[in-house]
Amino acid sequence: MRYPVLLALSVGLAACAAPQKTVAPVRPTLPARSTTLPIKGLESVLGKGQRDLERMFGTPRLDVREFDARKLQFVGQACVLDVFLYPEGAGGAQIATYVDARRKDGQSVDRAACVDALRK
Repeated sequence: MRYPVLLALSVGLAACAAPQKTVAPVRPTLPARSTTLPIKGLESVLGKGQRDLERMFGTPRLDVREFDARKLQFVGQACVLDVFLYPEGAGGAQIATYVDARRKDGQSVDRAACVDALRK
């Protein structure tokens, strides 16, 4: 009677001591999503790549990359414009999918008005 209990106990302890598999962290990838609603005044920016944006606004003040995403920041007298680019599909080119705008003091400003003010 004593041996089956010891056998069960040793099998249970051996299972606890089994090596655990390590899982490598997964790098998040966010594919670009095109908006189905037209955003008046932002048509000239959304869907454009870095080169097109630089032709439109000049050299960005900031170029921040994180994983597959990228943020370009353009600054003028009137406002600060942040353009967020994500890959179009798996392994596709990065395109602008979101735009944020503010005044230099941090107050929000109309995004389309900021785009117009920053155009070369």
